[in-house]
Amino acid sequence: MQMELATMRMRKSLIYWICFLVIGFVQISKSNGFYLPGSYMHTYANGDPIYAKVNSLTSIETELPFGYYSLPYCQPLGGIKKSAENLGELLMGDQIDNSPYLFKMNVNQSSYLCTTAPLNEHEVKLFKQRTRDLYQVNMILDNLPVMRFANQNGVKIQWTGFPIGYTPTDGSADYVINHLKFTVLVHEYEGNDVEIIGTGEEGMGVIAETDKKKESGFEIVGFHVVPCSVKRDPEVMTKLHMYDNISSINCPNELDKYQPIREQERISFTYEVEFVKSDIRWPSRWDAYLKMEGSRVHWFSILNSLMVIFFLAGIVFVIFLRTVRRDLARYEELDKETQAQMNEELSGWKLVVGDVFREPGCSKLLCVMVGDGVQILGMAGVTIVFAALGFMSPASRGMLLTGMIILYLFLGIASGYVSVRLWRTIKGTSEGWRSISWFAACFFPGIAFTILTALNFVLWGSNSTGALPISLYFKLFFLWFCISVPLTLIGGFLGTKAEQIEFPVRTNQIPREIPARKYPSWLLVLGAGTLPFGTLFIELFFILSSIWLGRFYYVFGFLLVVLLLLTIVCAEVSVVLTYMHLCVEDWRWWWKAFYASGSVALYVFLYSINYLVFDLQSLSGPVSAILYIGYSLLMAIAIMLSTGTIGFLVSFYFVHYLFSSVKID
Repeated sequence: MQMELATMRMRKSLIYWICFLVIGFVQISKSNGFYLPGSYMHTYANGDPIYAKVNSLTSIETELPFGYYSLPYCQPLGGIKKSAENLGELLMGDQIDNSPYLFKMNVNQSSYLCTTAPLNEHEVKLFKQRTRDLYQVNMILDNLPVMRFANQNGVKIQWTGFPIGYTPTDGSADYVINHLKFTVLVHEYEGNDVEIIGTGEEGMGVIAETDKKKESGFEIVGFHVVPCSVKRDPEVMTKLHMYDNISSINCPNELDKYQPIREQERISFTYEVEFVKSDIRWPSRWDAYLKMEGSRVHWFSILNSLMVIFFLAGIVFVIFLRTVRRDLARYEELDKETQAQMNEELSGWKLVVGDVFREPGCSKLLCVMVGDGVQILGMAGVTIVFAALGFMSPASRGMLLTGMIILYLFLGIASGYVSVRLWRTIKGTSEGWRSISWFAACFFPGIAFTILTALNFVLWGSNSTGALPISLYFKLFFLWFCISVPLTLIGGFLGTKAEQIEFPVRTNQIPREIPARKYPSWLLVLGAGTLPFGTLFIELFFILSSIWLGRFYYVFGFLLVVLLLLTIVCAEVSVVLTYMHLCVEDWRWWWKAFYASGSVALYVFLYSINYLVFDLQSLSGPVSAILYIGYSLLMAIAIMLSTGTIGFLVSFYFVHYLFSSVKID
């Protein structure tokens, strides 16, 4: 009776929490986002005003974003207004503001913005520091980042954003970029009974019939800039008003015509814009940003991974067909007396029958890490699948990170279920399932919050927009304790009701002594991580370049294939290593199976350090290095939990299958 009442209460609370989550998800969906997937394209009539927006100033040298108006730039007439930002944008340090740059559709113009007051010592120091740290201005028009082109050694290179200033190679002086020559590519939309609908992936728009209510107009399909430094007479420029017409000029090549950064200097900001008709259609306007270069390298990575997989598959094939099945066949053909006599003479995995399922050390921690690994692996897998299908476009800023967080929260139910079910399997009872569920709900998020809080103090000390505001901390804690923790507890409760996995053999009361070995077993475990790392490291280079060099990463199809190959390699490596340990009568396989594949995280972290030293040579200052190492450490821990979980679960079912085939009294 009491059990039925408890079950009814649990069901009622489950219904209440589901209703709460649905209401909360609806509220999140209604919250303001800078760009929503499935939104319609904007069409403009001739002369329609279009305002550009500005994002945070960023640099590949410091990785510390700062607000655009932290420098003495011209401000809009109506004051600075921040655009609504989603959770992912806030976590990435984006700060999108309005700007005074005003365009009129299909109206070529050259306009004056403003002239600053005489620069004081602090402003000059800030301008010079940001210029020498290679900070970029990130401007946005109709949700397209501004793009500039440069020639390096005869090769045309495209960049998003433009520099704050210019410093000659001799370092004699610094010059500010104060004149911008924009080119806006537009495509004429006929309104011929079609409109674009889609999932936020503008490169995969769908053309559908509509009701002829859509007016004809022009779509913005490209946004380019040529930045210039032009010295102007402040006495003449101050007589003008914002948006007054000025004469168009060419970018000067002589340094004496550049606008220097020095005290008491007054800087005049101007711009000109030219509209150019283009054949590019609105669904394809992001193609220029998402050009996949080095596709052969991605294919080489996949072929390399396939070679490793076939090599390991051959070893597993030999283990199963030539060794395990042969031994089992011989063993089962004997009668019981002969088996008992044979057991005294046997060596290898058959001798650890009475110890192979003995409870491992720190079993509670193992259950929690496996549960959290399932949660992280599920989040990564679903995110990559959705991104590969085009549901997470870079046009939707912050959507990828927001989607990952939401998936992680809701997959707490899987974490609780796996942790508690594994705990029941090891202990044979459900007692203590609540503490296991709580531990699973707080283990990885606790590590992440600790690392991010430490890094946040570093960002606060640098006055960077990358620092998380206190209000966001409260929101994250709310999501953690009001969604993730309850769902993990619900998953744990479901784990207590699931069918218990029974061990096929009994465990002896006295542990069997493990024979001495010539070399420590942890060396083999660490070495095993090199094989999964071999399938991952090439794609890891592109991911790190995307994160730290400000490049777009959108080859999620390749990443999905690499994830599948990595999963197979981790499973094979762990099975082979587990079998090797059992063959030398080492029955302590639980943690070794986890770290055999999880040790790939060590190589990922070491590769990240190598990338910092040799590929991010421009990264300057201890603050930037601390941020890089902190984020790399968090990434390595997540990889360890997910890959370790793959190896452990496959090894567990391998051992269970292996010993369930042995007939024991």
